[in-house]
Amino acid sequence: MTASVTVPAPVSRSAPGPASRARLDAAVRTAAVLALWAGLLLVTYWWVADGGVEDLGGWASGLTSLGQLAGLAASVLLLAQVVLMARVPALERAFGQDRLARGHRLVGFTSFDLMVVHVVLITWGYAAGDLVRIPITFWDLTVDYPGMLLAVAGTLCLVMVVVTSIRAARRRLRYESWHLLHLYAYLGVGLALPHQLWSGQHFTSSVARTVFWWTAWAATAAAVLTWRVGLPLWRTVRHDLRVASVVPEGHGIVSVHLTGRRLDRLRVEAGQFFLWRFAGRPGWTRANPYSLSAAPNGRSLRITVQAAGDGSASLAALRPGTRVVVEGPFGRLSPRARSRRKVALIGAGVGMAPIRALAEGLDYGPGEAVVLHRYRDEPLFAAEFVALMQQRGLEVLALPGPRRAPDSWLGQGAAGPHADLDALMFWIPDLAERDVYLCGPSPWADLVRADLRRAGLPPERLHVETFGW
Repeated sequence: MTASVTVPAPVSRSAPGPASRARLDAAVRTAAVLALWAGLLLVTYWWVADGGVEDLGGWASGLTSLGQLAGLAASVLLLAQVVLMARVPALERAFGQDRLARGHRLVGFTSFDLMVVHVVLITWGYAAGDLVRIPITFWDLTVDYPGMLLAVAGTLCLVMVVVTSIRAARRRLRYESWHLLHLYAYLGVGLALPHQLWSGQHFTSSVARTVFWWTAWAATAAAVLTWRVGLPLWRTVRHDLRVASVVPEGHGIVSVHLTGRRLDRLRVEAGQFFLWRFAGRPGWTRANPYSLSAAPNGRSLRITVQAAGDGSASLAALRPGTRVVVEGPFGRLSPRARSRRKVALIGAGVGMAPIRALAEGLDYGPGEAVVLHRYRDEPLFAAEFVALMQQRGLEVLALPGPRRAPDSWLGQGAAGPHADLDALMFWIPDLAERDVYLCGPSPWADLVRADLRRAGLPPERLHVETFGW
């Protein structure tokens, strides 16, 4: 290893302080949760006002009434899950991608379950409570009611999305295939709209309801078109990102260096990630998420990628000058989430990419930042970490070798016979007083997270990015 690498000082930016940004993010999180519950309570109130509770007195009418309530709640949650992944900047900054993805899955599966309940109960109710008549009744509803055929097609799209989102199914799919299939959720949501507006009396029976639903649908569509389509295209044209060079970093790992125009106006922080599309390669229209592996300096960007699929493997063959389409920046694994002067940065494998960027981009003095670097064979960015140690007083602890046991996150060459938690507390005795940034494969990160919790680290001071989808 050599210490000849020069590490630039963090780029100073005029931005609100950590405390004010933390308060703003907390306010956005609270407002988002309240807005979701307000929507659910409002449609429930309208259901009650229309006699939904009274209809429960009869068998067939009760089935239909409960089906209507399930459909109303499913519609609210369906729009909410789209908004959660629409890349709305305020939500991205407040929640971060990991929390948004978890919320999206929870809301999405709940919405789908309620939608199934809605279909079953409505059909059963229209069949006068007779199970035998359900198939023919479903056929009649599909053929005779306005918008129902489109709704069935939309439901099938959502079924495909939900099935491929189950963990067992995701393990059998390439990321690129899963991402493409997941886009059908937008088609499914769009196909459901005519049925709701043409056949649903709870959607159009008053001016207030019509305004509410049209506003909700329009706002959701605007969020997707603005943040997932418009802004990425604008940034791509404005910044004209191009590949400058591709540098091997180890077995199956490369760093891609990029240049462009006005990169100081990207508003990106160390540790964040973009969704990248590299023109000219097969499947370039499908985006892949890669974190920055160096702090942004306003002139260039760098990502470091391990070959784990067709998309990532093809980056080694990129040529200088290749045009790049980007969405982002995303994620709270950044200085924005910081609330303490001292920090601990813990990463494994190519998860060291954002850790390396944070080690450069965070503001700290000698002894205030420590890195735990978990790797199996060769450490990433070895020379760069040596430079950071010498120039900025960063402390780096290597955790080499295969994991000691299936339930251990440490390497065999790390800590002798001591338990993982004991070793962690020995290395960082004031851990509970720090902000901790964690990045690595999900199973490994879950083990680290458990030990951090046992060490007394408050949940709000743990900032996580995992390699999961």
